[in-house]
Amino acid sequence: MSVSGLKAELKFLESIFDPNHERFRIIDWKPDELSCQFNVTGEKLLIIHCNITESYPLTPPIWFVDSDDPSLTQVLERLEDVRKGSTVLLQQLKRLICDLCRLYNLPQHPDVEMLDQPLPAGPVNHDRKLVNTDEVTSEEEDEEDMGEQDIEDLDHYEMKEEEPVDGKKSEDDGIEKENLAILEKIRKNQRQDHLNGAVSGSVQASDRLMKELREIYRSQSYKNGIYSVELVNDSLYEWHVKLRTVDPDSPLHSDLQVLKEKEGMDYILLNFSYKDNFPFDPPFVRVVSPVLSGGYVLGGGALCMELLTKQGWSSAYSIESVIMQINATLVKGKARVQFGANKNQYNLARAQQSYKSLVQIHEKNGWYTPPKEDGLHDTPSSLVSLFTPAAGLTVLVQLVSSLSRVGVSSRVSQPAAVALFGLLNPCTLNSPSIRVFKPGAPSRTV
Repeated sequence: MSVSGLKAELKFLESIFDPNHERFRIIDWKPDELSCQFNVTGEKLLIIHCNITESYPLTPPIWFVDSDDPSLTQVLERLEDVRKGSTVLLQQLKRLICDLCRLYNLPQHPDVEMLDQPLPAGPVNHDRKLVNTDEVTSEEEDEEDMGEQDIEDLDHYEMKEEEPVDGKKSEDDGIEKENLAILEKIRKNQRQDHLNGAVSGSVQASDRLMKELREIYRSQSYKNGIYSVELVNDSLYEWHVKLRTVDPDSPLHSDLQVLKEKEGMDYILLNFSYKDNFPFDPPFVRVVSPVLSGGYVLGGGALCMELLTKQGWSSAYSIESVIMQINATLVKGKARVQFGANKNQYNLARAQQSYKSLVQIHEKNGWYTPPKEDGLHDTPSSLVSLFTPAAGLTVLVQLVSSLSRVGVSSRVSQPAAVALFGLLNPCTLNSPSIRVFKPGAPSRTV
């Protein structure tokens, strides 16, 4: 579909569902993106986004909502069933509004039926929804009698619509040539894979990851060298992210300077991997090198952050914000480079096992932000994971009881208790705040 055809479809939608519509509102649109609101109660508004792919309508649009409600996720997943026709966007929107009305027990709005109409041949009139095409003026009749030269002029005008209008920047503005070449290579590979029938991933995930990568290339933090991104084997679904700049006042910064002198490496290498259902599920992130202690880094290099679990993740998060929060978390957790450590201890299998254990523990016991006296009161709960004292003691007692049943002495020394608690909740073992428990005495911080 030409840009002009897509714009006609979007303008048609906007003429029906304007920003003041009582049920569904189109707040903003671009040729590749649509921002909408669904009015549930007058006070509750659902924010809905739609990404329109470059190959539309051959590839249907991708929808996502700023909510973790599984019912809403199911509504959006059902839109994938609407894939055929030249007006897929209109039909998906009709399905979306109808399903949302059923979900919230709202009456179907009559304006939805207008989405079954063919696109208007005349211009859109926002006051009367659509121009009455029966009332044709002499001026319009003259336009219908355009000659071949006029048709050529129209084609030329449609080509001009590819250029930015109304002061809006092109999606490639602010991106360096070498990064534009990477984006183009990805697009060519995707087209070739589609022709060869070897498509990997999903349209939804691929389109979102392309947008994330484009935003990163445009980012000032990326350009300033705070971090860098490389695709692993040209795969859009696996990235190597290098944290090149950390807080200069942190011990980690000093360690990286020493690491540069010893090994010629002054960055922390992270691996980001994405599944087909991204952005509804978080990426899996692990440290590849160097080996770190503290910083909420688990065995195998996994990271102890609620942000990276389904419980704490939101599809609205950008990958750059995740990268920057990991950077801050390593510093906040007082991460240190373990010089001379076995580099093979960080691997994918071990990281996945540590992550799985982490999720199980915190699903049962929750996530905890320490009180002010622990010195971490300014850290968001999504960046800090510590057991509450009561929960930690409960798990420890359960473990000691289990050891007793298999013949191991139940008399556990205080250092052993700390070690056992660290094994149960490894992200706290090297943290700046570890709580030690004594029977009959308040907990204290060491």
